[in-house]
Amino acid sequence: MKKVLMPALLMFVLIVSACGGKQSSEPSHAGASSSAAAESSAPANSEAASQNPTSGTVTYESENGPVEIPASPQRIIGLTNAPNIISLGGQLVGVDEWTKKNPLFTDKLASVETVSDADLEKIIELEPDLIIAGSWMSNLDKMSEIAPTIIYTWGKLDYLAQQLEIGKLLGKEAETQAWIDDFTSRAKAAGEAIKAKHGADVTVSVLEYDAKDFYVFGNNWARGTEILYQAMGLKMTDKVEADALGPGYYTLSLEVIPEYAGDFIVLSKSSNGDNAFLNSETWKNIPAVKDGKVIEIDTEASSYSDPTTLEYLLDIFKQGFLEN
Repeated sequence: MKKVLMPALLMFVLIVSACGGKQSSEPSHAGASSSAAAESSAPANSEAASQNPTSGTVTYESENGPVEIPASPQRIIGLTNAPNIISLGGQLVGVDEWTKKNPLFTDKLASVETVSDADLEKIIELEPDLIIAGSWMSNLDKMSEIAPTIIYTWGKLDYLAQQLEIGKLLGKEAETQAWIDDFTSRAKAAGEAIKAKHGADVTVSVLEYDAKDFYVFGNNWARGTEILYQAMGLKMTDKVEADALGPGYYTLSLEVIPEYAGDFIVLSKSSNGDNAFLNSETWKNIPAVKDGKVIEIDTEASSYSDPTTLEYLLDIFKQGFLEN
């Protein structure tokens, strides 16, 4: 988009935005990335983008219908799924604040702006040629007037199907599928090695805490849950399965944590968190804690399920389970 067109386009979009009502956004959940709740997995409904050789564009079959996008986008705004884009070498000019704060992506995003769905003026100034947004976000119609906008519903696809969709979007489907095949093979092998060492029925619980509450997670709420329960095939405790598997997470009090603790505990810790409970007798007397079977992960670095994060966590889990 040429800079000389910026003022007119900016005025048009802002006027339209002022006249229209705001869409409601989904409520955030504790620790959930991009302020969106995970939903039950569904099969992918998109096909690989079909190319238009004369225009340098392709048609991507999005969940809202076909969208014509650049064949090789150079100025992407990732309001959602930015880590998936980064993992495939996508050219980002703007990302959401949660990705920008993630320590795994600090270096790669040093020159990338932080932007939100509410800031149409900044989105226009960044001159995107492709915008990737969440279905719960506001101003989706206005964004589509600025640049081709692809919308994803958080949790509609499982973590691997979502990565494959990003691969299709960026023209890297084959590369993405190759990584998926390789990663799932390595994770499965690690799971088999863990079960061989600790028993076929070994259990693991993924816990996290904030200023007020504790949380235990099911099998699709990031923090490595997809690796542990889906790719590795490890088991959760009966209590976790009953209370957290369906909704994705379950809120706990300190007193009942022992009832949900598995043979191993993966503890998601924030660098800004209050760790006082770690000195409590309730925590210290949990068998996994007494046996030194607590694997700590960084909350800020673990709240996505993209290839970069998954590879990072797979290494931590292999070390924590197999070198314990």
